[in-house]
Amino acid sequence: MRHRRRGRKFGRNPNHQRALLRNLASALILTERDGEDDTGAPKTKGRIITTVPKAKEVRPLVEKCVTIARRSLPHQETADQLGPNSDRHSEKWRAWRESPKWSEWNRAIAPVVAARRRVLQLLGDKQAVKILFDQIAPRYADRPGGYTRILTLATPRLGDAAPRAILEFVGVHDRVQKRAEKPAFEAAAEKEGVKAGPAVESEETSVEGGGKP
Repeated sequence: MRHRRRGRKFGRNPNHQRALLRNLASALILTERDGEDDTGAPKTKGRIITTVPKAKEVRPLVEKCVTIARRSLPHQETADQLGPNSDRHSEKWRAWRESPKWSEWNRAIAPVVAARRRVLQLLGDKQAVKILFDQIAPRYADRPGGYTRILTLATPRLGDAAPRAILEFVGVHDRVQKRAEKPAFEAAAEKEGVKAGPAVESEETSVEGGGKP
């Protein structure tokens, strides 16, 4: 019995399970990279296709990483304000390095460094961590959660007929529904210059008055 035991095994040992989830989460984040010159560039940004059980299992890991990166944004803004405006190892930079501002900047940047190390421990990919903190986290600065969604595909996977699903970031491929201002039959009637309302009323009055139908 599996009472109160979370997670899916996927027929793998624990080390293989963690590696699988890390690779899937990193693959989703790496789709946001600028891969114009990359031969293995993703076809669609912010989206991967996998099986339904894997998508449900990796989604909490992605949400956790985005939350850690999002919470570090205020500390990053404070550190940017206290940081130097000169090149490294220049005279201005050395003067800033010896001033009390360096201590303030060091205290401000410490939570950001800790957050990056935590996410790197979870994902194991430096490029994915950089993309997460630089591109994805600022996008969801005002969103308290729900950064991803799962869309089930109708066609199963070839070979084993496993149910497939799309795991993607919210706000990238949102469906926008546009409603027409007027019904289609009214718009067509106006184009022809004929109104359906009075014609129907005249027929009803003619029938009630004893006219021919």
